[in-house]
Amino acid sequence: MAGMSLRFHEIAESGHRILNPFTDDKLALLGEVARLRSGMRLLDLGCGKGEMLCQWSRAHGIEGVGVDISEVFLDGARARAAELGVSGRVRFEHGDAGAYRAEPGSFDVVSCLGVTWIGGGLEGTVKLMLPALKDDGILLVGEPYWISEPPAGAHEAFGFAPEEFASLAGTFDRFEAAGTEVLEMVLADRDSWDRYVASQWWTLSDWLRANPDDPDVVDVRAFLEGSRRFHVEYGRRYLGWGVFVVRRR
Repeated sequence: MAGMSLRFHEIAESGHRILNPFTDDKLALLGEVARLRSGMRLLDLGCGKGEMLCQWSRAHGIEGVGVDISEVFLDGARARAAELGVSGRVRFEHGDAGAYRAEPGSFDVVSCLGVTWIGGGLEGTVKLMLPALKDDGILLVGEPYWISEPPAGAHEAFGFAPEEFASLAGTFDRFEAAGTEVLEMVLADRDSWDRYVASQWWTLSDWLRANPDDPDVVDVRAFLEGSRRFHVEYGRRYLGWGVFVVRRR
């Protein structure tokens, strides 16, 4: 949505562990779909609080690296790794995920969930991810898509240009244009979208009450009010989100 600065992101999702419209069940299903095995290595670009990497390390015995621009989220990721007893298998680095350069061909899985702006869009991000991937590895790409053609007001409300995202079929076309094929997918549903978006509203309302003198109060309040309106008017009807399992063609 328009106006989502990093600070607003950190405030709105301060109570979240998963920073996208997936539930624990969806995240677990994705791990199964990705056919993870003990000893595999995963690079997560834009890892947020590292929930996926930490949960999968405990459940599947994988190792990995998470990269994110938010020190606030990375503090949460390291605490979560310690809580789940996987600190010896995962590590987190602060930095621009789009500029991160791993050793070529060093990861079995490279993921980027919901932040394909790091490569200027889906195709650019896929091409950015591929060098770190082993020849037989997979990419996990989380991306919004349009469930049906939205009205012009939806684009303005979300702050997306009409061409920024595509339909589900159009998203498949973009993967193909990037030299990859879709093997599997796990899609968010309306309930998981509600849990992600609506649960931010209480967090933001509490923050506004606790920080009445903060210089960002007016903008945070506008963000909260806009989020509620955009989700119920447009998001639940038009905007989908999923993680796509792809590999080189």
